[in-house]
Amino acid sequence: MDVRLEGKTALITGSSLGLGRAMAEKFAEAGANVALVARRPEVLEEARLAIAATAEGMIGAYSCDVSDKGQIEKTFAQASDELGPIDILVNNAGISRAMPFMEISDEQWTEDLELKLFAAIRFCRLAFPGMVERKWGRIINTLNTGAKVPRAGGAPTAVSRAAGMALTKALAGEGAPHNVLANGLLVGRIESDQWVRRHAAAGSNVGYEDYLADLGKNLPMGRYGRAEEFANIACFLASDAGSYITGTAINVDGGLCPVV
Repeated sequence: MDVRLEGKTALITGSSLGLGRAMAEKFAEAGANVALVARRPEVLEEARLAIAATAEGMIGAYSCDVSDKGQIEKTFAQASDELGPIDILVNNAGISRAMPFMEISDEQWTEDLELKLFAAIRFCRLAFPGMVERKWGRIINTLNTGAKVPRAGGAPTAVSRAAGMALTKALAGEGAPHNVLANGLLVGRIESDQWVRRHAAAGSNVGYEDYLADLGKNLPMGRYGRAEEFANIACFLASDAGSYITGTAINVDGGLCPVV
């Protein structure tokens, strides 16, 4: 199957590293214009240069703190002006934060919801009207399997991501009559920059590849997923090949999650 995105513009948050960058690379390879959105300008620029070297479309880089409403509005307007109307929105920004419930402060709850839920709400609010007007749009929310199966000590992330799953379903219902499709992709154990940081923080003498291989032994497929595997399903959903799929929360976890 040849999945193509020519003539489309995608905006991907958290796209300078990890899953976001893998999706940006895949979308660019498929012919889309891609707006890379993340906080650190130097990391963004490195990603932009690397992706633009082989991209068919335009690649833009936009420094933005997605927990800030004003920055979101400025970034969306700038990306739309430079690359064209946003046809594909991927809300991917976020970090994993899990701790015992009684240890979570109001400030930590607010930070997590602003980063993972309200950022998605605000970007969708900006993108949705144009998608409806053009009768074509794709919204993909990166969540995690904790949204379906919250574990003890899994808040605040599990709660934020469960809310993101509900947001996805609500958007899908409103967008369906206008060919605006909304889906969630639920991360399991997939190699990303977060695991690089965890390996570094652990201070292990074991190399990163061996570290991941050891962690993956007890997973159903016996290994961690690769970022490009996640990007493949995102690209499919963003394309016309996924034109009758909306309102779903797809586990991209190699069979780990006990809930379908």
